[in-house]
Amino acid sequence: EGGGGRRAPFLLRALRIAVVVCLYWFTSIAMVFLNKYLLDSPSLRLDAPLFVTFFQCALTAALCLGLSLGAACGPPCAGLPTLRLDPKVSRSVLPLSAVFIGMVTSNNLCLKHVGVAFYNVGRSLTTVFNVLLSYLLLKQTTSLYALLACGVIIGGFWLGVDQEGAEGTLSWTGIFFGILASLCVSLNAIYTKKVLPVVDGSIWRLTFYNNVNACVLFFPLMMLLGEFRTLYHFDKLGSPSFWGMMTLGGVFGFAIGYVTGLQIKFTSPLTHNVSGTAKACAQTVLAVIYFEETKSFLWWTSNLMVLGGSFAYTWVKGLEMRKVQEDPNVRSGERNETGV
Repeated sequence: EGGGGRRAPFLLRALRIAVVVCLYWFTSIAMVFLNKYLLDSPSLRLDAPLFVTFFQCALTAALCLGLSLGAACGPPCAGLPTLRLDPKVSRSVLPLSAVFIGMVTSNNLCLKHVGVAFYNVGRSLTTVFNVLLSYLLLKQTTSLYALLACGVIIGGFWLGVDQEGAEGTLSWTGIFFGILASLCVSLNAIYTKKVLPVVDGSIWRLTFYNNVNACVLFFPLMMLLGEFRTLYHFDKLGSPSFWGMMTLGGVFGFAIGYVTGLQIKFTSPLTHNVSGTAKACAQTVLAVIYFEETKSFLWWTSNLMVLGGSFAYTWVKGLEMRKVQEDPNVRSGERNETGV
């Protein structure tokens, strides 16, 4: 009887994780296709990637505030914290905001320069950066098997770059921003865990502060890159359909921030990265079908290497964590090593 009682919460937890992961997949894939249209559509011809990103951050902050006011009024969103801007908290969140800006901007710039199908491989080095940063920042070593899995990912990345070159669709700018995005995604997961206590563990507060900070930091960047001038000469600035797409992109931008935070909270930064990799596989297949592209066998091989390497890495990590939990000697040994 007790076993059944234990099983029910486990099933509930598994179901909750499954819902969060599905939500993340849908939001993320929809957002990538929408952003590709806003950043690089031949019919739109808008060359202002920072403005697109800035608008999404502004809308996210506004939505957070709106929902928070709604929470103050009645029970439908009563679970949300009331938001007010505290400069001290804002300063504490600033390092994360800088990483966050780097992440969303490099993501969008990578997407602007490469096809949606290659976007997965272009940004596949997140796991590799996780290992590097865990070692450099947290002094955590990685097992040989996990490193081999990283080797497969790097191999897949290089093969993908090679195949894009062979097909004549390679953009080195896109590759550069893809690598930068991978680094920022990895840093973002680490910093999110670090900064959460500052906002009382509230994803809402973190999302709000992050996006308000981002809006302020984007302004000088947009001026520097002359995007205001680009917007002034943009012919669809008065078009309702353009603003409709921008708003939809902003809503998905708001949702992805929240769902990503939720996925990290319910699983772990590692599981979040794997879910992201698996999602990228589905996204690649969808993109190839949607844009009616034909890709070579080696191009698909590079995708499978990236995917296989990421899954192998998670599997190895999962086994290692289970070993630590099961063996009390290992655990006390590890505690001594960390000086706790």
